[in-house]
Amino acid sequence: MSDQADAIQQLSFEAALKRLEEIVRKLESGEASLDESIDLYSEGDRLKQQCEARLQAAQARIERIQFGRDGSPSGTAPFDAG
Repeated sequence: MSDQADAIQQLSFEAALKRLEEIVRKLESGEASLDESIDLYSEGDRLKQQCEARLQAAQARIERIQFGRDGSPSGTAPFDAG
């Protein structure tokens, strides 16, 4: 794995998202050269994948509380976003 990929993997979700937003702003502004734009796009793609993986991991840990017939909590079940 490259040093840049390792560095991206070490970022918190918030830091990765902030860097991704910076990349998008720079690409949208047109101030980057073609070569720099390609490098930024590649970095942005890796950051996007990292953010998606962290969100999926967080969602997998979320549980919803189940309630019994009397209305009191009776346990938990996996979260279903659908």
